[in-house]
Amino acid sequence: MKQENAHERPHELPLGAHLVTPRRGYTHHGIYAGAGRVIHYRGLARGLRRGPVEEVSLTRFAAGRPVGVRAHLEPRFDREEIVRRARSRLGENRYRLLTNNCEHLCEWCVHDCSRSSQVASYSQHTRRLLQRAAAAVAQLLVPIRLAGAAPR
Repeated sequence: MKQENAHERPHELPLGAHLVTPRRGYTHHGIYAGAGRVIHYRGLARGLRRGPVEEVSLTRFAAGRPVGVRAHLEPRFDREEIVRRARSRLGENRYRLLTNNCEHLCEWCVHDCSRSSQVASYSQHTRRLLQRAAAAVAQLLVPIRLAGAAPR
């Protein structure tokens, strides 16, 4: 992913670019719609109330953070169609952190496949932690069972 302060040079951003900006603990995603505008899922950006898909200024999208462009080697659609697809969802208010977030929206616009590498990564990490915790608990339980077992 190319990292830059894109909000300072919106004229250099390609139409339909998949934009990424860091937040605390995750990255936020949007589609560049041209003229300094970004379409994104507001989601939980302003607190616990879910927000809709909206079109905002690049400055508001960036929220003072750097903005990068996620390169897609084989997008399914051309740049104009990516923006059209993003605009077709304006006002949608069905944000779900694990199944319909800002990255899902952008991946759908570019590839027609709703997915989130962040969610997949967090899920794998959580699964590994749970497996390790279960193994540690099992290790603790074996001596207890042996100690409490009746002699033969």
